[in-house]
Amino acid sequence: MSSTASSRPAVDDPSGPTELRREISFGQLIAYGLVFIGPAAAVGVWGTLDAKSGGVVPVVYLVATLAMALTASSYAVMSRVVPRAGSVFAYASEAIGRRTGHMAGWMVLLDYILIPSVAYLFTGIALNSLFPSVPVWVFVAVAVVLTTALNLSGVRVTSRVSMVVVLVEVAVLLVVLVVGVVVLVQHGPVRGWLDPFTGGSAGLHPHLILGAVAVAVLSYLGFDALATFAEETRGPASVIGRATVVCLVVAGVLFMAQTYIGALLSPLTTAELQAHPEEQGAAYYTMVDQSISPVLHWLLALAKAVGAAFSALVGQAAGSRVLMDMGRSGSLPRFFSRVSPRTGAPLVGTLVAAAGNVVVSLWAASRPDGLDHVVSIVDVGALVGFVLVHVSVIAYAVVRHRDGPVRPIRHLVVPILGIAVLVTVLVNSTGVALVVGAIWALLGVIVLVAGRSGRRTTAPTP
Repeated sequence: MSSTASSRPAVDDPSGPTELRREISFGQLIAYGLVFIGPAAAVGVWGTLDAKSGGVVPVVYLVATLAMALTASSYAVMSRVVPRAGSVFAYASEAIGRRTGHMAGWMVLLDYILIPSVAYLFTGIALNSLFPSVPVWVFVAVAVVLTTALNLSGVRVTSRVSMVVVLVEVAVLLVVLVVGVVVLVQHGPVRGWLDPFTGGSAGLHPHLILGAVAVAVLSYLGFDALATFAEETRGPASVIGRATVVCLVVAGVLFMAQTYIGALLSPLTTAELQAHPEEQGAAYYTMVDQSISPVLHWLLALAKAVGAAFSALVGQAAGSRVLMDMGRSGSLPRFFSRVSPRTGAPLVGTLVAAAGNVVVSLWAASRPDGLDHVVSIVDVGALVGFVLVHVSVIAYAVVRHRDGPVRPIRHLVVPILGIAVLVTVLVNSTGVALVVGAIWALLGVIVLVAGRSGRRTTAPTP
């Protein structure tokens, strides 16, 4: 089957243009992925992971990177043979069927609503820490308005801005790491040089590492968003897969480096972090402030704030493209497929995604426990979507034999291992997360049934 055979689903009587413009280069695509993941994403969860893993966070991120590489491999397979903006919706529709595709797209939409909402909230919290007289919700609202306006301006503008943002964020992180190395050379580490890899005198405990991996995987959520830009990327369809792997490797290396430096310089021991959970969230910033430089602490917090806003921008853009593809394929009402003729941006999809972000992020900002509630459920949609990507590979290549000769490792072994890892993480999610995921899935079924009933009602009489 041709790799472009499914790139443009048929659209009956669309309410406007539904074609996207190919304006993203390979480098800009990688910038999108890194902005969404966040080069310094491990900073916010380092304290939690150090306590959970017994002080071996770099090992946790090594395992997590290898685990997510399984999913990246399946994304590479499907993005090549089904190069559509709908990502997991398009893959499951093509490989399994339209109903499964609808549910896959619906579940991943939960991911693209919640992750940007959390990112906007992180921006508000970080800026509020620098400017405490301004409420968190004000920063959240401003960030949503500005990033939505950028998304509506088209992918050419947002890809260039994202490139600048990711370069600045990586530059600040590298300065922190380099100065941290200088401090280590001058004064030596607080923990043993190899302790972050060996666990020191306590040794390695696989069950603790695996428990921490379930949390660390959340740092990678977002790399899958690259697949939603398949119709806007220049070059062959395989570009998406290559960019996905590059983003995953770069993020993994950065996560391991920053957590290694953090462990060696942290004034708080693993035992102290385990005994005082309230210290875990700010543990990395405490390390930078006390062991490296208060100025770099301020710069890192500011870079994280700006980076989180643009992470939300990419998530919102990814969600708008899934909505667009579901609309033009008939899984959602047709008006979702509308693309701005002036900028080439998914018009309705962007506004709807932004509305969802506003509702969730402002609700969370108005409650003292809002962030905890949203973070606890943010991974369910993504994990279900990832599982269905693996299932799509098996169905497409092994069951239907539509990707040439079956390659047992890539088409069967990798997807099965990936499913096993993801299901393990999923079943260890919080009870609240599983309930919210089940309710969201039920809503998806209702939308599916209502859509089919509507199509039967409006079908012409023979």
